[in-house]
Amino acid sequence: MNIYDYSFKNVQDSDVSMADYKGKILLIVNTASECGLTGQYEGLEEIYETYKADGVEVLGFPCNQFAGQEPGSDAEIQEFCKMKFGIKFPVFKKIEVNGKNTHPLYQYLKDQAPGILGSKMIKWNFTKFLVDRDGKVLKRFAPKDKPEKIEKELRKLLKK
Repeated sequence: MNIYDYSFKNVQDSDVSMADYKGKILLIVNTASECGLTGQYEGLEEIYETYKADGVEVLGFPCNQFAGQEPGSDAEIQEFCKMKFGIKFPVFKKIEVNGKNTHPLYQYLKDQAPGILGSKMIKWNFTKFLVDRDGKVLKRFAPKDKPEKIEKELRKLLKK
């Protein structure tokens, strides 16, 4: 399988296929509204606004598995993202990124880009995965890696 074989739900509970993003550079992030790293939404939105015309997409996947820092409903999460940070990139239905109910997309991402010492676990909110235009998972970024650091990698991809 490749990344384009996976699908997930939007907040309207409709299926969204990763194939819809074929040919795009993707930054896939597990998010949380009540995390100390939530301010990264600002940098993620800046990346989206700056590079979307160049084929860059940011995809947000809320997750409540880390200290209960995403307790709201999907509707509450959407409102928070829009009101607090002006988020325009898509934020999908809440998912699980670890454990027996790990969403298949996240299982694939973790298999393709393991963490430190080969760990397949997502360590915390705002772990980011960079995917190239061919659907290859290039790199996993740690939760504390700010979007500005990722922007350097994006610019390299855009030059290819």
